[in-house]
Amino acid sequence: MLRYLYGHDLHLYPTLATGMFTDRADQFAARLGWEVHVDANGEERDQYDALDPLYVIWERPDGRHGGSMRFLPTTGSVMVNEVFGHLTGGAPIQSPLIWECTRFCLARDAGPHVAAALMLGGGEIMRGFGIRHFTGVFDRRMERIYRAIGSWPEILGSEGDGRDRISIGLWDFTAEAQARVAARAGISPDLSRLWFQRAFGTGPAIWHKRSA
Repeated sequence: MLRYLYGHDLHLYPTLATGMFTDRADQFAARLGWEVHVDANGEERDQYDALDPLYVIWERPDGRHGGSMRFLPTTGSVMVNEVFGHLTGGAPIQSPLIWECTRFCLARDAGPHVAAALMLGGGEIMRGFGIRHFTGVFDRRMERIYRAIGSWPEILGSEGDGRDRISIGLWDFTAEAQARVAARAGISPDLSRLWFQRAFGTGPAIWHKRSA
């Protein structure tokens, strides 16, 4: 199932949280060779995890992490502006209607439906929070995954060639896209909506921002 958790609530699900950060280390550092920080506990975290983001996490039946994504509004500190702003010519992406999605992670043995389930969860956030677009940076490997899921972004800028190419994308989530992604995930839209409502209720969702 999909869980929607803010950073300050991760301690309530220690198995799920630990699995997310160790799977991130396995994917980004061990498998992809990215220069990311892995701590003494084998967990990958960065400065954006300290900003109390919203995580969408696929929880397996035994409570373990199967995959996850991280979301932050672009009105605050985000990676697309602070790390990859040159890909858009230095023009920042800032709008209450655009959120950043980062750290798309799949457990090493995740099933083929998990990536689509996470994108379906992203669509629920978009609808529930009144967001029009997601933005994020992705590499060549993710191009195949997005095309297979049926959720391909508008490309705002790219650099590099071949396997080294990275791009900034902008996603919307139409009813047609939801139907494609739901079919790929094997999850009905009604069930997807139920998981979101369990986290946020049936009314409009509100972005939680902790006081300093």
